[in-house]
Amino acid sequence: MDERGTTERVLTLLALLQQRPVWTGPELADRLGVTPRTVRRDVERLRMLGYAVHASQGVGGGYQLGPGQDLPPLLFDDEEAIATAISLLVGAGGAVAGAGDAPLRALTKLDRVLPTRLRREVRALSDSVDSFGTGRTPVDPEVLMTLARACRDEVEAGFDYPSGSEARRRRVEPYRLVASDRRWYLFAYDLDRDDWRTFRVDRMTVVSARAWRFHPRAAPDAATYVQEGVASRVYPHQARFLVHASADTVRKQISASAAAVRPRGDRRCEVLSGAANLDAVLMHVLLLGHDFQVLDPPELAGRCRALANKLLSAGATNSPMPDIQQP
Repeated sequence: MDERGTTERVLTLLALLQQRPVWTGPELADRLGVTPRTVRRDVERLRMLGYAVHASQGVGGGYQLGPGQDLPPLLFDDEEAIATAISLLVGAGGAVAGAGDAPLRALTKLDRVLPTRLRREVRALSDSVDSFGTGRTPVDPEVLMTLARACRDEVEAGFDYPSGSEARRRRVEPYRLVASDRRWYLFAYDLDRDDWRTFRVDRMTVVSARAWRFHPRAAPDAATYVQEGVASRVYPHQARFLVHASADTVRKQISASAAAVRPRGDRRCEVLSGAANLDAVLMHVLLLGHDFQVLDPPELAGRCRALANKLLSAGATNSPMPDIQQP
């Protein structure tokens, strides 16, 4: 048999091993139309590819596909591929707590090899997934996939985006889709403004990927850039604090959309946040319950002292009020 025939047979063997826990050698030979000796050779080929195929003797024995140290490629039939894609769409929308952007990354890998006929079915079925968007601002799954493909294939993307009272067309080189605890963002290089920008996916309309490929630029870390932008750069005032607690501790107390937390050793961290009124940021950090210092802006330190004096004055001991005699 030629090499192509051998490859097809080995893939069929893998599919059979994934269908049920144990197969005997004669059963597999009968299904594949080969001898038990050929089955043993094909099992060795699977092992060389990283699949942990176990063989046992005696009653109830046979070939069994077990877990390995690394994740080898999986085979899906049409129904399994559709079910997997829909599940990943739900996870990408935020219905799976703590999943982050892993479902979308997996979905883009599946999308690369998904036949056109199955893409149409996935798109149709995704429209009936009511839970899509749970935990985050709902976004169109087709928009997510369009942007994810553009990031993957390194092609330009375009979309209409609000600017003041109107929506303007933006042309970008898309680099990463970043998921926060509230929303999806696109981290991209804005070609018209010649700089890096963060865009909320739920605000985009008329999204399309273009045929023009781009050469990737040296880029800042996408997640860090987006988080700092969402937490501070979009506000008129920014503040930095040195907090005497570990970064892990503070991250559990502050929403990722409200502040960026950077480690400063094991027991301290830097908190970067923004707001329309810095008193709000100051009170937020105060209520964390940890000792802290103001790093920026310098005038905020003076504001701390002023507020501290007011609090001390409000909490000063006063003469007790006389008891009111009841008639």
